[in-house]
Amino acid sequence: MPVDVQVARERQRLRRLRKIAWVIGPLAVWMWVRIIAGNPVSPGLPDFGPDAVYWLPGVVVVLLLGAVVLLPMLGNGRSPEVVFLPEQIDVGFDQVRGLGPVLVEVQHTLQVFLNHRHFRDQMGGAPRRGILFEGPPGTGKTHTAKALAKEAGVPFLFVSSTAFQSMWYGATARKIRSYFRRLRKVARQEGGAIGFIEEFDAIGARRGGMNRAVSRLGVDRSAVSEGTGGVVNELLVQMQSFDDPPRSLRFANALRRTVNKLLPPELHLRTRKPPFANVLLIGATNRADSLDPALLRPGRFDRVLHFGLPSRKDRRDLIDFFLDRKAHDTTMDEVARDDLAATTMGYTPASLERLFDEALLFALRDGRSALRVDDLRRARMDVEIGLAEPTEYTPEERDSIAVHESGHAVVAHLVGRGRKMELLSIVKRKDALGLLAHTETEERYTRRRSESLALIQIALGGMVAEELFFGESGTGPAGDLAAATGIAVELVGSLGLGGSLVSFRTIDAGIVGGNLAAQVLGDERARAAVDRMLEDQKAVVTALLKDNRHLVAALRDALLVREELVTREIDEVLAEAEARKGVLVDISAD
Repeated sequence: MPVDVQVARERQRLRRLRKIAWVIGPLAVWMWVRIIAGNPVSPGLPDFGPDAVYWLPGVVVVLLLGAVVLLPMLGNGRSPEVVFLPEQIDVGFDQVRGLGPVLVEVQHTLQVFLNHRHFRDQMGGAPRRGILFEGPPGTGKTHTAKALAKEAGVPFLFVSSTAFQSMWYGATARKIRSYFRRLRKVARQEGGAIGFIEEFDAIGARRGGMNRAVSRLGVDRSAVSEGTGGVVNELLVQMQSFDDPPRSLRFANALRRTVNKLLPPELHLRTRKPPFANVLLIGATNRADSLDPALLRPGRFDRVLHFGLPSRKDRRDLIDFFLDRKAHDTTMDEVARDDLAATTMGYTPASLERLFDEALLFALRDGRSALRVDDLRRARMDVEIGLAEPTEYTPEERDSIAVHESGHAVVAHLVGRGRKMELLSIVKRKDALGLLAHTETEERYTRRRSESLALIQIALGGMVAEELFFGESGTGPAGDLAAATGIAVELVGSLGLGGSLVSFRTIDAGIVGGNLAAQVLGDERARAAVDRMLEDQKAVVTALLKDNRHLVAALRDALLVREELVTREIDEVLAEAEARKGVLVDISAD
Protein backbone atom coordinates (compact mmCIF):
# COMPACT_ATOMS: atom_id res chain seq x y z
CA MET A 1 0.00 0.00 0.00
CA PRO A 2 1.35 3.51 -0.78
CA VAL A 3 3.10 5.32 2.04
CA ASP A 4 0.71 8.18 2.89
CA VAL A 5 -2.35 6.11 3.78
CA GLN A 6 -0.28 3.46 5.60
CA VAL A 7 1.56 6.05 7.71
CA ALA A 8 -1.66 7.78 8.70
CA ARG A 9 -3.30 4.47 9.61
CA GLU A 10 -0.34 3.38 11.76
CA ARG A 11 -0.30 6.74 13.55
CA GLN A 12 -4.00 6.40 14.37
CA ARG A 13 -3.48 2.84 15.62
CA LEU A 14 -0.78 3.93 18.07
CA ARG A 15 -2.94 6.85 19.23
CA ARG A 16 -5.84 4.50 19.98
CA LEU A 17 -3.54 2.22 21.99
CA ARG A 18 -2.35 5.18 24.06
CA LYS A 19 -5.93 6.24 24.77
CA ILE A 20 -6.80 2.71 25.92
CA ALA A 21 -3.74 2.67 28.17
CA TRP A 22 -4.71 5.98 29.77
CA VAL A 23 -8.23 4.70 30.46
CA ILE A 24 -7.41 1.18 31.63
CA GLY A 25 -4.22 2.04 33.54
CA PRO A 26 -5.78 3.89 36.53
CA LEU A 27 -8.59 1.35 36.71
CA ALA A 28 -6.10 -1.53 36.84
CA VAL A 29 -4.08 0.19 39.58
CA TRP A 30 -7.22 0.78 41.65
CA MET A 31 -8.30 -2.87 41.30
CA TRP A 32 -4.85 -4.13 42.35
CA VAL A 33 -4.90 -1.84 45.39
CA ARG A 34 -8.26 -3.34 46.40
CA ILE A 35 -6.89 -6.85 45.95
CA ILE A 36 -3.77 -6.15 48.03
CA ALA A 37 -5.91 -4.55 50.76
CA GLY A 38 -8.03 -7.72 50.96
CA ASN A 39 -11.16 -6.03 49.60
CA PRO A 40 -11.31 -7.20 45.98
CA VAL A 41 -13.97 -5.99 43.56
CA SER A 42 -16.71 -8.58 43.18
CA PRO A 43 -19.34 -8.62 40.40
CA GLY A 44 -23.04 -8.19 41.17
CA LEU A 45 -25.91 -5.71 41.31
CA PRO A 46 -25.77 -2.77 43.71
CA ASP A 47 -27.79 -2.98 46.92
CA PHE A 48 -30.73 -0.56 46.63
CA GLY A 49 -32.03 -1.29 50.10
CA PRO A 50 -35.28 -2.85 51.33
CA ASP A 51 -37.46 -0.03 49.94
CA ALA A 52 -36.39 -0.59 46.31
CA VAL A 53 -39.48 -2.70 45.59
CA TYR A 54 -41.61 0.45 46.02
CA TRP A 55 -39.74 3.03 43.93
CA LEU A 56 -37.61 0.97 41.48
CA PRO A 57 -40.52 -0.11 39.15
CA GLY A 58 -41.61 3.52 38.77
CA VAL A 59 -38.09 4.58 37.83
CA VAL A 60 -37.91 1.79 35.25
CA VAL A 61 -41.26 2.84 33.71
CA VAL A 62 -40.15 6.48 33.48
CA LEU A 63 -36.88 5.47 31.83
CA LEU A 64 -38.72 3.29 29.30
CA LEU A 65 -41.15 6.11 28.43
CA GLY A 66 -38.23 8.49 28.00
CA ALA A 67 -36.49 6.04 25.69
CA VAL A 68 -39.67 5.62 23.59
CA VAL A 69 -39.95 9.39 23.17
CA LEU A 70 -36.29 10.33 22.73
CA LEU A 71 -34.80 7.48 20.70
CA PRO A 72 -36.90 8.11 17.52
CA MET A 73 -36.00 11.81 17.70
CA LEU A 74 -32.32 11.01 18.04
CA GLY A 75 -32.55 8.52 15.17
CA ASN A 76 -33.92 11.18 12.80
CA GLY A 77 -30.55 12.89 12.77
CA ARG A 78 -28.40 9.76 12.57
CA SER A 79 -26.20 9.21 9.56
CA PRO A 80 -27.88 6.56 7.33
CA GLU A 81 -24.77 5.13 5.66
CA VAL A 82 -23.78 1.47 5.37
CA VAL A 83 -20.05 0.91 5.92
CA PHE A 84 -18.24 -1.70 3.82
CA LEU A 85 -14.70 -2.61 4.81
CA PRO A 86 -12.23 -3.43 1.99
CA GLU A 87 -12.30 -7.15 2.80
CA GLN A 88 -16.10 -7.13 2.41
CA ILE A 89 -15.93 -5.89 -1.19
CA ASP A 90 -15.28 -8.55 -3.82
CA VAL A 91 -14.94 -6.21 -6.82
CA GLY A 92 -11.55 -4.94 -8.00
CA PHE A 93 -10.36 -3.04 -11.03
CA ASP A 94 -9.69 -6.35 -12.79
CA GLN A 95 -13.46 -6.94 -12.77
CA VAL A 96 -14.38 -3.52 -14.18
CA ARG A 97 -14.74 -3.79 -17.95
CA GLY A 98 -16.20 -1.78 -20.79
CA LEU A 99 -15.29 1.71 -19.49
CA GLY A 100 -12.31 2.59 -21.68
CA PRO A 101 -10.64 5.90 -20.67
CA VAL A 102 -13.04 6.39 -17.74
CA LEU A 103 -11.36 3.57 -15.82
CA VAL A 104 -7.94 5.11 -16.48
CA GLU A 105 -9.13 8.40 -15.00
CA VAL A 106 -10.55 6.60 -11.96
CA GLN A 107 -7.18 4.88 -11.43
CA HIS A 108 -5.41 8.25 -11.59
CA THR A 109 -7.83 9.57 -8.97
CA LEU A 110 -6.97 6.59 -6.78
CA GLN A 111 -3.24 7.31 -7.06
CA VAL A 112 -3.73 10.89 -5.86
CA PHE A 113 -6.03 9.70 -3.07
CA LEU A 114 -3.46 7.23 -1.76
CA ASN A 115 -0.52 9.64 -2.11
CA HIS A 116 -2.36 12.76 -0.99
CA ARG A 117 0.39 13.99 1.32
CA HIS A 118 3.06 13.90 -1.39
CA PHE A 119 0.70 15.54 -3.90
CA ARG A 120 -0.36 18.24 -1.43
CA ASP A 121 2.81 19.03 0.51
CA GLN A 122 5.58 18.39 -2.00
CA MET A 123 3.90 19.08 -5.34
CA GLY A 124 1.58 21.85 -4.13
CA GLY A 125 -1.58 20.32 -5.58
CA ALA A 126 -5.07 20.11 -4.14
CA PRO A 127 -6.29 16.49 -4.00
CA ARG A 128 -9.70 15.78 -5.45
CA ARG A 129 -12.36 15.70 -2.78
CA GLY A 130 -15.37 14.97 -4.97
CA ILE A 131 -16.05 13.32 -8.33
CA LEU A 132 -19.37 12.80 -10.05
CA PHE A 133 -20.20 9.62 -11.94
CA GLU A 134 -22.93 10.35 -14.45
CA GLY A 135 -24.41 8.22 -17.20
CA PRO A 136 -27.29 5.90 -18.10
CA PRO A 137 -28.41 3.19 -15.65
CA GLY A 138 -26.41 -0.02 -15.73
CA THR A 139 -23.16 1.48 -17.05
CA GLY A 140 -21.12 0.55 -13.97
CA LYS A 141 -21.10 3.63 -11.73
CA THR A 142 -21.70 1.83 -8.41
CA HIS A 143 -19.57 -1.12 -9.56
CA THR A 144 -16.61 1.17 -10.26
CA ALA A 145 -17.00 3.03 -6.96
CA LYS A 146 -16.83 -0.25 -5.03
CA ALA A 147 -13.76 -1.32 -6.99
CA LEU A 148 -12.13 2.02 -6.18
CA ALA A 149 -12.73 1.50 -2.45
CA LYS A 150 -11.43 -2.08 -2.68
CA GLU A 151 -8.21 -0.99 -4.39
CA ALA A 152 -7.75 1.91 -1.96
CA GLY A 153 -8.03 -0.40 1.05
CA VAL A 154 -10.19 2.08 2.98
CA PRO A 155 -13.79 1.94 4.28
CA PHE A 156 -16.58 2.55 1.77
CA LEU A 157 -19.55 4.53 3.15
CA PHE A 158 -22.52 3.80 0.89
CA VAL A 159 -25.77 5.73 1.18
CA SER A 160 -28.81 6.21 -1.03
CA SER A 161 -30.17 9.73 -1.40
CA THR A 162 -33.61 8.60 -0.28
CA ALA A 163 -32.12 7.54 3.07
CA PHE A 164 -31.48 11.21 3.86
CA GLN A 165 -35.11 12.19 3.40
CA SER A 166 -37.33 12.55 6.44
CA MET A 167 -40.85 13.70 7.25
CA TRP A 168 -39.50 15.92 10.06
CA TYR A 169 -38.53 19.49 9.32
CA GLY A 170 -34.76 19.90 9.32
CA ALA A 171 -34.07 16.18 9.76
CA THR A 172 -32.79 15.78 6.18
CA ALA A 173 -30.15 18.48 6.72
CA ARG A 174 -29.17 16.90 10.05
CA LYS A 175 -28.69 13.52 8.40
CA ILE A 176 -26.48 15.08 5.73
CA ARG A 177 -24.37 16.80 8.40
CA SER A 178 -24.08 13.52 10.32
CA TYR A 179 -23.00 11.67 7.18
CA PHE A 180 -20.22 14.12 6.37
CA ARG A 181 -19.13 14.19 10.03
CA ARG A 182 -18.96 10.39 9.98
CA LEU A 183 -17.03 10.49 6.71
CA ARG A 184 -14.40 12.83 8.16
CA LYS A 185 -14.11 10.79 11.34
CA VAL A 186 -13.57 7.50 9.52
CA ALA A 187 -11.05 9.14 7.17
CA ARG A 188 -8.96 10.41 10.08
CA GLN A 189 -9.11 7.05 11.84
CA GLU A 190 -8.30 4.88 8.81
CA GLY A 191 -6.06 7.16 6.77
CA GLY A 192 -8.81 7.70 4.22
CA ALA A 193 -12.46 7.02 3.43
CA ILE A 194 -14.59 6.93 0.29
CA GLY A 195 -18.18 8.13 0.47
CA PHE A 196 -20.70 7.16 -2.19
CA ILE A 197 -24.13 8.79 -2.62
CA GLU A 198 -26.41 6.88 -4.98
CA GLU A 199 -28.96 8.79 -7.14
CA PHE A 200 -27.43 12.10 -6.14
CA ASP A 201 -29.98 14.09 -8.15
CA ALA A 202 -32.66 13.24 -5.56
CA ILE A 203 -31.04 15.67 -3.10
CA GLY A 204 -28.94 17.83 -5.42
CA ALA A 205 -31.55 19.10 -7.90
CA ARG A 206 -31.18 22.71 -9.01
CA ARG A 207 -32.77 25.36 -6.82
CA GLY A 208 -34.13 27.61 -9.58
CA GLY A 209 -37.76 26.51 -9.20
CA MET A 210 -37.61 26.84 -5.42
CA ASN A 211 -36.23 30.36 -5.54
CA ARG A 212 -39.16 31.45 -7.69
CA ALA A 213 -41.80 29.61 -5.66
CA VAL A 214 -44.28 32.37 -4.75
CA SER A 215 -47.74 31.66 -3.43
CA ARG A 216 -50.93 33.25 -4.68
CA LEU A 217 -50.73 35.67 -1.78
CA GLY A 218 -47.32 36.87 -2.93
CA VAL A 219 -45.38 35.18 -0.10
CA ASP A 220 -42.09 33.52 -0.98
CA ARG A 221 -42.50 30.11 0.61
CA SER A 222 -38.93 29.02 -0.13
CA ALA A 223 -37.89 30.88 3.00
CA VAL A 224 -40.19 28.84 5.24
CA SER A 225 -39.72 25.37 3.77
CA GLU A 226 -36.77 23.05 3.93
CA GLY A 227 -37.52 21.87 0.37
CA THR A 228 -34.95 21.41 -2.34
CA GLY A 229 -33.23 24.73 -1.63
CA GLY A 230 -32.51 23.94 2.01
CA VAL A 231 -31.12 20.49 1.23
CA VAL A 232 -28.89 21.77 -1.59
CA ASN A 233 -27.66 24.61 0.61
CA GLU A 234 -26.67 22.07 3.25
CA LEU A 235 -24.85 19.99 0.64
CA LEU A 236 -22.97 23.03 -0.60
CA VAL A 237 -21.82 23.82 2.93
CA GLN A 238 -20.85 20.25 3.79
CA MET A 239 -18.88 19.72 0.57
CA GLN A 240 -16.69 22.62 1.70
CA SER A 241 -16.30 21.22 5.23
CA PHE A 242 -13.88 18.33 4.71
CA ASP A 243 -11.24 20.09 6.81
CA ASP A 244 -13.56 21.08 9.66
CA PRO A 245 -11.98 20.20 13.05
CA PRO A 246 -13.51 17.37 15.08
CA ARG A 247 -15.53 18.21 18.19
CA SER A 248 -12.69 17.29 20.54
CA LEU A 249 -10.32 19.69 18.80
CA ARG A 250 -12.91 22.46 18.77
CA PHE A 251 -13.40 22.01 22.51
CA ALA A 252 -9.63 22.01 23.15
CA ASN A 253 -9.09 25.13 21.05
CA ALA A 254 -11.99 26.87 22.77
CA LEU A 255 -10.42 26.03 26.14
CA ARG A 256 -7.06 27.40 24.98
CA ARG A 257 -8.67 30.63 23.79
CA THR A 258 -10.40 31.02 27.14
CA VAL A 259 -7.11 30.56 29.00
CA ASN A 260 -5.35 32.96 26.62
CA LYS A 261 -7.71 35.71 27.68
CA LEU A 262 -6.06 35.58 31.12
CA LEU A 263 -2.47 35.31 29.91
CA PRO A 264 -0.11 37.90 28.46
CA PRO A 265 0.57 37.59 24.71
CA GLU A 266 4.00 36.03 25.15
CA LEU A 267 2.50 33.17 27.19
CA HIS A 268 -0.49 32.41 24.93
CA LEU A 269 -1.21 28.76 24.22
CA ARG A 270 -1.18 27.90 20.52
CA THR A 271 -4.37 26.52 19.04
CA ARG A 272 -4.03 23.39 16.92
CA LYS A 273 -4.89 23.09 13.24
CA PRO A 274 -7.34 20.33 12.25
CA PRO A 275 -5.70 17.23 10.72
CA PHE A 276 -6.22 16.65 7.00
CA ALA A 277 -9.19 14.36 6.32
CA ASN A 278 -8.38 12.22 3.29
CA VAL A 279 -11.95 12.04 1.97
CA LEU A 280 -13.16 11.21 -1.54
CA LEU A 281 -16.88 11.76 -2.12
CA ILE A 282 -18.44 10.09 -5.16
CA GLY A 283 -21.89 11.07 -6.38
CA ALA A 284 -23.72 8.91 -8.93
CA THR A 285 -26.59 10.07 -11.12
CA ASN A 286 -28.14 9.50 -14.52
CA ARG A 287 -29.55 13.05 -14.54
CA ALA A 288 -26.52 15.30 -14.26
CA ASP A 289 -28.34 18.05 -16.18
CA SER A 290 -30.79 18.43 -13.28
CA LEU A 291 -28.10 19.08 -10.63
CA ASP A 292 -27.58 22.52 -9.15
CA PRO A 293 -24.67 24.24 -10.98
CA ALA A 294 -23.09 25.26 -7.66
CA LEU A 295 -22.44 21.59 -6.88
CA LEU A 296 -20.44 21.07 -10.05
CA ARG A 297 -17.87 23.80 -9.58
CA PRO A 298 -14.24 22.90 -8.72
CA GLY A 299 -13.79 22.46 -5.00
CA ARG A 300 -16.98 20.47 -4.67
CA PHE A 301 -17.19 18.02 -7.55
CA ASP A 302 -13.75 18.53 -9.05
CA ARG A 303 -14.33 16.14 -11.93
CA VAL A 304 -17.38 14.82 -13.78
CA LEU A 305 -16.86 11.41 -15.38
CA HIS A 306 -19.36 10.28 -18.00
CA PHE A 307 -20.16 6.57 -18.05
CA GLY A 308 -21.40 6.07 -21.59
CA LEU A 309 -22.60 3.01 -23.43
CA PRO A 310 -19.72 0.63 -24.27
CA SER A 311 -18.31 0.63 -27.78
CA ARG A 312 -18.14 -2.49 -29.92
CA LYS A 313 -14.60 -3.21 -28.72
CA ASP A 314 -15.65 -2.78 -25.08
CA ARG A 315 -18.72 -4.99 -25.61
CA ARG A 316 -16.50 -7.72 -27.01
CA ASP A 317 -14.29 -7.43 -23.93
CA LEU A 318 -17.38 -7.68 -21.72
CA ILE A 319 -18.66 -10.72 -23.63
CA ASP A 320 -15.36 -12.55 -23.10
CA PHE A 321 -15.37 -11.55 -19.42
CA PHE A 322 -18.91 -12.81 -18.80
CA LEU A 323 -18.45 -16.03 -20.77
CA ASP A 324 -15.41 -16.90 -18.66
CA ARG A 325 -17.82 -17.13 -15.72
CA LYS A 326 -20.81 -18.73 -17.42
CA ALA A 327 -21.10 -22.24 -18.83
CA HIS A 328 -21.26 -22.28 -22.64
CA ASP A 329 -20.65 -24.75 -25.45
CA THR A 330 -18.45 -24.59 -28.54
CA THR A 331 -21.02 -22.62 -30.57
CA MET A 332 -19.89 -19.52 -28.68
CA ASP A 333 -16.73 -19.29 -30.77
CA GLU A 334 -14.88 -16.17 -31.92
CA VAL A 335 -17.27 -15.56 -34.81
CA ALA A 336 -20.34 -15.81 -32.58
CA ARG A 337 -18.80 -13.44 -30.05
CA ASP A 338 -17.94 -10.91 -32.74
CA ASP A 339 -21.49 -11.09 -34.11
CA LEU A 340 -22.96 -10.61 -30.65
CA ALA A 341 -20.74 -7.59 -30.00
CA ALA A 342 -21.76 -6.09 -33.35
CA THR A 343 -25.51 -6.55 -32.81
CA THR A 344 -25.78 -5.34 -29.20
CA MET A 345 -25.15 -1.64 -29.80
CA GLY A 346 -26.87 0.28 -27.01
CA TYR A 347 -26.44 -2.48 -24.41
CA THR A 348 -24.97 -1.55 -21.05
CA PRO A 349 -22.68 -3.91 -19.09
CA ALA A 350 -25.60 -4.74 -16.80
CA SER A 351 -27.95 -5.54 -19.69
CA LEU A 352 -25.28 -7.70 -21.36
CA GLU A 353 -24.81 -9.75 -18.21
CA ARG A 354 -28.58 -10.07 -17.84
CA LEU A 355 -28.77 -11.32 -21.43
CA PHE A 356 -26.38 -14.17 -20.62
CA ASP A 357 -28.38 -15.04 -17.50
CA GLU A 358 -31.58 -15.22 -19.56
CA ALA A 359 -29.82 -17.46 -22.08
CA LEU A 360 -28.73 -19.77 -19.25
CA LEU A 361 -32.38 -20.02 -18.18
CA PHE A 362 -33.31 -21.26 -21.67
CA ALA A 363 -30.54 -23.85 -21.46
CA LEU A 364 -31.79 -24.96 -18.05
CA ARG A 365 -35.36 -25.36 -19.33
CA ASP A 366 -34.08 -27.57 -22.14
CA GLY A 367 -32.17 -29.75 -19.68
CA ARG A 368 -28.74 -28.51 -20.69
CA SER A 369 -25.98 -27.19 -18.42
CA ALA A 370 -24.40 -24.74 -20.87
CA LEU A 371 -25.77 -21.99 -23.10
CA ARG A 372 -25.39 -21.86 -26.86
CA VAL A 373 -25.90 -19.29 -29.62
CA ASP A 374 -29.59 -20.14 -30.12
CA ASP A 375 -30.25 -19.46 -26.43
CA LEU A 376 -28.81 -15.96 -26.79
CA ARG A 377 -30.99 -15.26 -29.82
CA ARG A 378 -34.13 -16.34 -27.98
CA ALA A 379 -33.11 -14.34 -24.93
CA ARG A 380 -32.56 -11.21 -27.03
CA MET A 381 -36.01 -11.48 -28.54
CA ASP A 382 -37.61 -11.86 -25.13
CA VAL A 383 -35.63 -8.99 -23.61
CA GLU A 384 -35.89 -6.51 -26.49
CA ILE A 385 -39.37 -7.25 -27.83
CA GLY A 386 -41.21 -9.39 -25.30
CA LEU A 387 -42.20 -12.97 -24.61
CA ALA A 388 -43.57 -15.06 -27.46
CA GLU A 389 -47.34 -15.41 -27.15
CA PRO A 390 -48.62 -18.17 -29.46
CA THR A 391 -51.91 -16.90 -30.88
CA GLU A 392 -54.55 -18.64 -32.97
CA TYR A 393 -54.89 -16.41 -36.05
CA THR A 394 -57.61 -16.90 -38.62
CA PRO A 395 -56.24 -18.23 -41.94
CA GLU A 396 -56.81 -14.84 -43.62
CA GLU A 397 -55.13 -12.94 -40.78
CA ARG A 398 -52.21 -15.34 -40.66
CA ASP A 399 -51.67 -14.94 -44.41
CA SER A 400 -51.90 -11.14 -44.11
CA ILE A 401 -49.33 -10.98 -41.30
CA ALA A 402 -46.95 -13.28 -43.22
CA VAL A 403 -47.21 -11.10 -46.35
CA HIS A 404 -46.71 -7.94 -44.29
CA GLU A 405 -43.54 -9.15 -42.59
CA SER A 406 -42.21 -10.66 -45.82
CA GLY A 407 -42.62 -7.25 -47.47
CA HIS A 408 -40.41 -5.69 -44.80
CA ALA A 409 -37.81 -8.42 -45.23
CA VAL A 410 -37.64 -8.21 -49.03
CA VAL A 411 -37.20 -4.42 -48.99
CA ALA A 412 -34.51 -4.77 -46.31
CA HIS A 413 -32.81 -7.38 -48.51
CA LEU A 414 -32.88 -5.08 -51.55
CA VAL A 415 -32.04 -1.65 -50.09
CA GLY A 416 -30.57 -2.33 -46.65
CA ARG A 417 -26.89 -2.03 -47.44
CA GLY A 418 -24.79 -2.82 -44.37
CA ARG A 419 -27.74 -4.35 -42.54
CA LYS A 420 -28.34 -7.94 -41.45
CA MET A 421 -31.71 -9.57 -40.88
CA GLU A 422 -31.66 -11.56 -37.65
CA LEU A 423 -35.23 -12.80 -37.25
CA LEU A 424 -38.42 -12.86 -39.29
CA SER A 425 -41.46 -13.97 -37.33
CA ILE A 426 -45.25 -14.12 -37.30
CA VAL A 427 -45.36 -15.09 -33.62
CA LYS A 428 -47.06 -12.46 -31.46
CA ARG A 429 -44.73 -10.68 -29.03
CA LYS A 430 -46.12 -7.96 -26.80
CA ASP A 431 -47.93 -5.51 -29.13
CA ALA A 432 -46.37 -6.85 -32.36
CA LEU A 433 -48.28 -9.52 -34.29
CA GLY A 434 -45.09 -10.20 -36.27
CA LEU A 435 -41.66 -8.66 -36.64
CA LEU A 436 -38.51 -8.25 -38.67
CA ALA A 437 -35.41 -7.77 -36.52
CA HIS A 438 -32.55 -6.25 -38.51
CA THR A 439 -29.36 -4.54 -37.34
CA GLU A 440 -26.30 -2.87 -38.82
CA THR A 441 -23.35 -5.15 -39.52
CA GLU A 442 -20.94 -2.43 -38.36
CA GLU A 443 -21.29 -0.04 -35.46
CA ARG A 444 -21.98 3.45 -36.77
CA TYR A 445 -22.98 6.74 -35.20
CA THR A 446 -24.05 8.63 -38.34
CA ARG A 447 -26.21 7.91 -41.40
CA ARG A 448 -26.31 9.34 -44.90
CA ARG A 449 -29.56 10.60 -46.42
CA SER A 450 -29.87 7.53 -48.64
CA GLU A 451 -29.53 5.24 -45.62
CA SER A 452 -32.27 7.09 -43.75
CA LEU A 453 -34.52 6.87 -46.81
CA ALA A 454 -33.79 3.13 -46.92
CA LEU A 455 -35.11 2.81 -43.36
CA ILE A 456 -38.30 4.59 -44.43
CA GLN A 457 -38.61 2.19 -47.36
CA ILE A 458 -38.18 -0.83 -45.08
CA ALA A 459 -40.88 0.55 -42.76
CA LEU A 460 -43.29 0.99 -45.69
CA GLY A 461 -42.57 -2.46 -47.14
CA GLY A 462 -45.31 -4.18 -45.11
CA MET A 463 -48.07 -1.80 -46.23
CA VAL A 464 -47.06 -1.98 -49.90
CA ALA A 465 -46.88 -5.80 -49.79
CA GLU A 466 -50.42 -5.98 -48.39
CA GLU A 467 -51.69 -3.66 -51.13
CA LEU A 468 -50.00 -5.72 -53.86
CA PHE A 469 -51.27 -9.09 -52.61
CA PHE A 470 -54.72 -8.13 -51.28
CA GLY A 471 -55.52 -4.88 -53.05
CA GLU A 472 -55.62 -2.95 -49.76
CA SER A 473 -53.83 -2.69 -46.42
CA GLY A 474 -55.29 -3.07 -42.95
CA THR A 475 -54.47 -1.80 -39.47
CA GLY A 476 -51.10 -3.55 -39.34
CA PRO A 477 -48.96 -0.67 -40.73
CA ALA A 478 -49.86 1.77 -37.92
CA GLY A 479 -46.58 1.31 -36.06
CA ASP A 480 -44.61 1.28 -39.33
CA LEU A 481 -46.12 4.61 -40.39
CA ALA A 482 -45.21 6.13 -37.03
CA ALA A 483 -41.60 4.96 -37.43
CA ALA A 484 -41.38 6.19 -41.03
CA THR A 485 -42.90 9.55 -40.10
CA GLY A 486 -40.43 9.93 -37.24
CA ILE A 487 -37.47 9.43 -39.58
CA ALA A 488 -38.94 11.84 -42.15
CA VAL A 489 -39.54 14.45 -39.44
CA GLU A 490 -35.88 14.24 -38.42
CA LEU A 491 -34.73 14.61 -42.04
CA VAL A 492 -36.97 17.61 -42.71
CA GLY A 493 -36.96 19.43 -39.38
CA SER A 494 -33.57 18.71 -37.87
CA LEU A 495 -30.98 17.39 -40.30
CA GLY A 496 -31.49 19.71 -43.29
CA LEU A 497 -32.01 16.71 -45.60
CA GLY A 498 -35.60 17.36 -46.63
CA GLY A 499 -35.33 20.34 -48.98
CA SER A 500 -34.85 23.03 -46.31
CA LEU A 501 -31.95 24.04 -44.07
CA VAL A 502 -34.23 25.40 -41.35
CA SER A 503 -33.81 23.47 -38.09
CA PHE A 504 -36.77 23.23 -35.75
CA ARG A 505 -34.33 22.27 -32.99
CA THR A 506 -33.73 25.98 -32.37
CA ILE A 507 -37.25 26.37 -31.01
CA ASP A 508 -37.45 26.08 -27.24
CA ALA A 509 -38.44 22.49 -26.49
CA GLY A 510 -39.82 23.61 -23.13
CA ILE A 511 -42.89 25.32 -24.60
CA VAL A 512 -46.23 23.53 -24.83
CA GLY A 513 -46.13 21.10 -27.77
CA GLY A 514 -42.47 21.88 -28.21
CA ASN A 515 -41.33 18.43 -29.34
CA LEU A 516 -39.82 18.15 -32.81
CA ALA A 517 -42.68 16.19 -34.39
CA ALA A 518 -45.26 18.70 -33.16
CA GLN A 519 -43.21 21.62 -34.49
CA VAL A 520 -42.56 20.08 -37.91
CA LEU A 521 -46.07 18.70 -38.47
CA GLY A 522 -47.57 21.93 -37.19
CA ASP A 523 -45.79 23.91 -39.90
CA GLU A 524 -47.64 23.80 -43.22
CA ARG A 525 -44.57 23.74 -45.49
CA ALA A 526 -42.65 21.26 -43.36
CA ARG A 527 -45.66 18.95 -43.10
CA ALA A 528 -46.01 19.03 -46.89
CA ALA A 529 -42.32 18.12 -47.24
CA VAL A 530 -42.74 15.16 -44.85
CA ASP A 531 -45.84 13.97 -46.71
CA ARG A 532 -44.10 14.30 -50.07
CA MET A 533 -41.08 12.36 -48.82
CA LEU A 534 -43.25 9.49 -47.55
CA GLU A 535 -45.23 9.33 -50.80
CA ASP A 536 -42.05 9.30 -52.90
CA GLN A 537 -40.56 6.46 -50.86
CA LYS A 538 -43.78 4.49 -51.05
CA ALA A 539 -43.66 4.75 -54.85
CA VAL A 540 -40.07 3.45 -54.81
CA VAL A 541 -41.09 0.51 -52.59
CA THR A 542 -44.07 -0.30 -54.80
CA ALA A 543 -41.83 -0.56 -57.86
CA LEU A 544 -39.33 -2.73 -55.96
CA LEU A 545 -41.91 -5.21 -54.70
CA LYS A 546 -43.69 -5.45 -58.07
CA ASP A 547 -40.40 -6.57 -59.60
CA ASN A 548 -39.66 -8.94 -56.71
CA ARG A 549 -43.09 -10.31 -55.88
CA HIS A 550 -41.68 -13.83 -56.02
CA LEU A 551 -39.38 -13.09 -53.07
CA VAL A 552 -42.31 -11.93 -50.94
CA ALA A 553 -44.28 -15.05 -51.86
CA ALA A 554 -41.35 -17.33 -51.01
CA LEU A 555 -40.85 -15.79 -47.56
CA ARG A 556 -44.60 -15.81 -46.94
CA ASP A 557 -44.85 -19.52 -47.68
CA ALA A 558 -41.85 -20.29 -45.46
CA LEU A 559 -43.33 -18.29 -42.58
CA LEU A 560 -46.69 -20.00 -42.84
CA VAL A 561 -44.90 -23.32 -42.38
CA ARG A 562 -42.19 -22.47 -39.83
CA GLU A 563 -43.51 -19.24 -38.22
CA GLU A 564 -39.98 -17.95 -37.50
CA LEU A 565 -36.88 -17.69 -39.70
CA VAL A 566 -33.42 -16.72 -38.50
CA THR A 567 -30.61 -15.09 -40.51
CA ARG A 568 -29.35 -18.18 -42.32
CA GLU A 569 -32.86 -19.45 -43.10
CA ILE A 570 -33.97 -16.08 -44.50
CA ASP A 571 -30.96 -15.99 -46.82
CA GLU A 572 -31.58 -19.57 -47.96
CA VAL A 573 -35.25 -18.90 -48.82
CA LEU A 574 -34.36 -15.75 -50.76
CA ALA A 575 -31.50 -17.46 -52.62
CA GLU A 576 -33.72 -20.41 -53.54
CA ALA A 577 -36.45 -18.07 -54.81
CA GLU A 578 -33.95 -16.16 -56.95
CA ALA A 579 -32.57 -19.40 -58.37
CA ARG A 580 -36.07 -20.69 -59.13
CA LYS A 581 -36.95 -17.46 -60.96
CA GLY A 582 -33.74 -17.70 -62.97
CA VAL A 583 -34.62 -21.22 -64.08
CA LEU A 584 -38.12 -20.12 -65.09
CA VAL A 585 -36.70 -17.20 -67.05
CA ASP A 586 -34.30 -19.51 -68.88
CA ILE A 587 -37.10 -21.93 -69.73
CA SER A 588 -39.37 -19.18 -71.02
CA ALA A 589 -36.51 -17.76 -73.09
CA ASP A 590 -35.95 -21.14 -74.72
